[in-house]
Amino acid sequence: MCLETLLLNRMLSDLRFLGRRLVFRDDMSSWLAFSGCLENRLLSSSPVYRRQLFLIRSLGGYCCRAHMEEGSGVPGVGVSTSQTDAETVIQRITPVLDPSRHKGQAGKIAVIGGCREYTGAPYFAAISALKIGADLSHVFCTKDAAPVIKSYSPELIVHPVLEESYSVRDDEKASVSAKVLSEVTKWIERFDCIVIGPGLGRDPFLLGCVSDIMTHARQSNIPTVIDADGLFLVTNNLDLVRGHSLAVLTPNVNEYKRLVEKVLDCEVDDSDASAQLLSLARRIGGVTILRKGKSDLISDGVTVNNVCNYGSPRRCGGQGDILSGSVAVFSSWARQYISATKEANIKSALNPMVLGSIAGSTLLRRAASLAFEHKKRATLTSDIIEHLGRCLEDISPSK
Repeated sequence: MCLETLLLNRMLSDLRFLGRRLVFRDDMSSWLAFSGCLENRLLSSSPVYRRQLFLIRSLGGYCCRAHMEEGSGVPGVGVSTSQTDAETVIQRITPVLDPSRHKGQAGKIAVIGGCREYTGAPYFAAISALKIGADLSHVFCTKDAAPVIKSYSPELIVHPVLEESYSVRDDEKASVSAKVLSEVTKWIERFDCIVIGPGLGRDPFLLGCVSDIMTHARQSNIPTVIDADGLFLVTNNLDLVRGHSLAVLTPNVNEYKRLVEKVLDCEVDDSDASAQLLSLARRIGGVTILRKGKSDLISDGVTVNNVCNYGSPRRCGGQGDILSGSVAVFSSWARQYISATKEANIKSALNPMVLGSIAGSTLLRRAASLAFEHKKRATLTSDIIEHLGRCLEDISPSK
């Protein structure tokens, strides 16, 4: 019996004894009810109870009828994810290092991005995936960007297949676009997750090609993390992700502002941030949104989690790229974990993209904190990347 089942059984036993009321969603369809709200008791009691409450929320449920109603838009829907809660998620979904496993089983990640002006961002995302523990990391970029990205690391598999407008004649655009799509799609079903956007730029022809790639990835049921210029693309064409439960959007302050204005037709409301994020995720159709900020808010339109453990005051560029690569790896691992529990005949309504976002946010913040402790104002994105492996090892030892 897995840890999740043991915790649920223990929790239900305690609740029956207390004669209180609990409501949670079982396999996203049925509701089980008991009597009274235990949130204050759970939060003020032992860490085991607090993790049980976190598990209920992650399953897509609520601790009581009142909080179920809050999930419909009443302020207060956010759930603070403590460091212990987040580390529990990381420990569960991180695969063991087993000698019987073969190359690729720990994750195959691809980054779609990289153009003449921006070569660092796709590298940061792709190398972060490897540093966390993915087996293979690919980058699909423009021909101008490829030699530069290749020179950063021999560990990355670089595909110089994307094209920008300046290199394509008008009468060739249709055929070139089809060729780009063909070059990417012959690989895409091999990947456990793709990252769209780091270093992509905003060339219209290139963005059109990437739109086609996103559509194919969605049809192939490939999880997708969308960041940077990928968010610019999505904000102008929401149908690319509308209703896509395996998509994660990772907006920063300005990107989130544009999303809220486009989708909700209003300004960002920081006084009721959790409820507004919940509404935004629902309106887009259940995508997972990781709103980056002083604390990271994560919602899939069902739950809202707040990752607020301390990171770093040093805001060097590139940390968002680390996050997108990290979320991609952890989301693919979360899918493996959920698939394994289903094979063991354990019902699960866990959202792998939410779990991956919680894990990715937590690990980045921990690595950034450790890097800043050593480098202070001189901290660079590459310093944070070098601490990813150690931080994961501290949370989930390899042996």
